[in-house]
This record gives sequence, C-alpha cells and structure tokens, in this order.
Amino acid sequence: MFYYHQARSALPDRYADVKRAIQQLFNEHKGRYGYRRMTYALRRLGHFLNKKAVQRLMQELNLKSFVRPKRYRSYRGQVGRIAENVLQRNFHVDAPDKKWVTDVTEFKVGEQRVYLSPVIDLFNQEVISYRVAKSARLPLVTDMLKEAINKLTGKVKPIFHSDQGWQYQHSDVQKLLKENGLTQSMSRKGNCLDNAVAENFFGILKTEMYHRKKFNSAEHLMEEIKDYIEYYNTKRIKVKLKGLTPIEYRNQALSAA
Repeated sequence: MFYYHQARSALPDRYADVKRAIQQLFNEHKGRYGYRRMTYALRRLGHFLNKKAVQRLMQELNLKSFVRPKRYRSYRGQVGRIAENVLQRNFHVDAPDKKWVTDVTEFKVGEQRVYLSPVIDLFNQEVISYRVAKSARLPLVTDMLKEAINKLTGKVKPIFHSDQGWQYQHSDVQKLLKENGLTQSMSRKGNCLDNAVAENFFGILKTEMYHRKKFNSAEHLMEEIKDYIEYYNTKRIKVKLKGLTPIEYRNQALSAA
C-alpha cells in the first residue's frame, strides 16, 4: 500500500492546469467566487468540469468564498400608505425594464455615514442607475430615478417597487413616476421579503466589498462602491443568469428580440 501511494504521488497531476485557472480566478475576483460560480467561470476558459469536481479541487487548494453575514437593515423613514404592493413578490420577468426595485442602505466609516440608492432590474439584477452620497436627502433618490428613466427606450414603463421609506412617499418622487408612466409599488410595513432582490444585492455588496476592507474616509468608500458596481454589472457572473454577467444577459436578450 505504501508503494502504491508513493507511485501515485509521483504521477503528474491531470488537474494541474485547472487548479492554476481556479487559483487565478479566485484571486482575480478577490475570493468572491464559490464553487458554483467558479464552475461557470472555468467553462468560459474551456475547462468543463461538474460542480462537485470543482468543489473538490477548491477544497484541495484550500479556497473558500466569503460567507454572507445576516441581512443588514436598510435606512427607513416614516411609514405611510402611498401605493399598493403591486409587485406581490412576483420577481419573475421575461424582458428588461419591466420591473425595477430600489432601496437605500447605509454604511459607516468612523463617525461618517454613506448612503447608497440603486435601481435594480429584476430581469437580470443589473444596477440600472444609482447614487451614493453622505446624506440620505431626497436627491439621493430623485437623481437616481431620473437617470434610470432617461435610459428607457421605446414604450416600456416599469413597475417601480420600494419599501415605505419617506423618500418614496415624497410628492416629488410620486410626481416623477406619474409623469413618466411608471407604476409605483411598495412593500408592506416591516416585510423585507417583499423587496428581497434589493436586500440580496446589498448583502452581496457588503460581503464582497464593504465588510472585508478598511476605508480611510467616506470619499474612499464611495469610490470603492462605484468600482464594485461596475464590477458587479460587467464582470461578476451569476449562476441564475446561466453563467453570464448582468450586462451580458441583457445584451443577449436584446439581440434575440
């Protein structure tokens, strides 16, 4: 038995090239890829292994993606009843720009606070537009919404879903939505599952970028958030999108239409 194992250890490793690719991808994406996403990434490079094989190789290399912490409670304002829950947790979409979700989340750098407000398309979970600022004042939402609306083409008029935060209850936001033909939808009070996609995006961002790094100022954090969103849209593949990035998935759908 000793000589058998000794002979086997002398054989060349048939997975050596794959292991090098795994290590390179793991480093390139800063430890953000688990074995499922890694399987899709390897296929892009011509390495067609099943998920269990990739998981085993990652274990051999002692590579483990970061575990997401418990959901962070986003910034919330006064509670009112402005719009019905039109979305009704129906997150399925068959084309871009039919259903958008949004929320505001808060970060801390020392005694400073930073707020992020994105619009996310449920079709491909792409961040359509966003604003990041040191204040949660109304322009954080209105400027973001104006940019998203300006990107619309044709006659599409998305559902715009949010929680019951004070910004979304504001008359300026309601007016902006109404003038552009968007349908406003709001989660029920205190029910984060009604806006699970936005919450999930914040969880991913904070796990993969915010909780893993120290920031020397609010401005530093704001630049890192911008860089991450660019990475998320254009380079970070998603298992639910068949191993494509959000932008690739959108472009594929538009070219097939």
